[in-house]
Amino acid sequence: MTLVPDTSAVIDGRVSERIDSDEGLTVLIPEAVVGELESQANAGYDSGWSGLEELQRLAELADEGDIGLRYVGRRANADEQDAASEGEVDAIIRDVAADNDATLLSSDIVQSEVAKAKGLEVVYVEPRVDGDDGLPIADFFDEETMSVHLKTGTQPKAKRGALDGMSYKTIDETVSSETQMDEWADSIESLARSSSEGFIELSEPGMTIIQYEDYRIAVARPPFADGIEITAVRPIAKTTLDDYIFDDQLRDRLLEQERGVLISGSPGAGKSTFAQAVAEFLDDNEYAVKTMEKPRDLQVDDEITQYTALGGDMATTADSLLLVRPDYTIYDEVRKTEDFDVFADMRLAGVVWSALSTPPGRSTPSSGLSAASSWG
Repeated sequence: MTLVPDTSAVIDGRVSERIDSDEGLTVLIPEAVVGELESQANAGYDSGWSGLEELQRLAELADEGDIGLRYVGRRANADEQDAASEGEVDAIIRDVAADNDATLLSSDIVQSEVAKAKGLEVVYVEPRVDGDDGLPIADFFDEETMSVHLKTGTQPKAKRGALDGMSYKTIDETVSSETQMDEWADSIESLARSSSEGFIELSEPGMTIIQYEDYRIAVARPPFADGIEITAVRPIAKTTLDDYIFDDQLRDRLLEQERGVLISGSPGAGKSTFAQAVAEFLDDNEYAVKTMEKPRDLQVDDEITQYTALGGDMATTADSLLLVRPDYTIYDEVRKTEDFDVFADMRLAGVVWSALSTPPGRSTPSSGLSAASSWG
């Protein structure tokens, strides 16, 4: 049997696992696959390194005489590589399979269906999913744990305690190895991709921001960080307006359709928790409420739709929301000057409450306040 694996099958290690079941196997690796893996590895993506490790395993199997192995075809040019998401590289791989009268091996359902439509023999295998057993670092959390901090070469630490008495402490004497950290990071990212309870908020070379259930997880890798680091945060308190001083006055002002309000406080002071309580109070009182968040980590009811930056730009999100016409929008994490510009536009429409961080002992940054108030 002659087999042509595509990039997805190589990354998932699906080729080497077939050696025992397919005697006399000849594997043809398209140069387009090698180029794609090399590009991903150079960009710092783990998928590229996983694929290169699989190619090395195949080379060892070929040296031992277990399989025949050849590299065939051409590499994708720069334009084709840029259009990889549109299927240009996949088309090259299908051509290799057709030209060599070979069977295509893929973990990509779209690639498989297109190949079948073109009359190719196809073996489709489900994508490999790590993290099926749930969040691998969940055991580090207990009822009083707000955040867990893991890094290669260090002992696991956490912020634990009552809300008015958090402390940062070591929670395990075992130093986290690079292998263990890499395994945790890969599992968390795979879980976010495969689970309906998770999503990847941001993915850049060296940094991935994940929301899984009520955990917000940041995974940093070299060269962005000096070692693999995982920071996982979750809320340990959910409040309603009843929990706040002057709650009756707050209710009155909210029901009077108070808008264009800034919620200011130092990091960890409870701004987002309060904003969440405001959102749910308004929703309970039959107002249409949306949120603008990056990342989306407010713990609100399902009736409240949570939006993030559209095309990476909160201004575009704001434009879209004004067409949706909510009664109120909660804008969480106002930080940069452009965030205040968006707040000012939304304030002009009379629909926004916003939460922003200020250093302890300081009020709202004057530059941001000027931007927000410049519209009157």
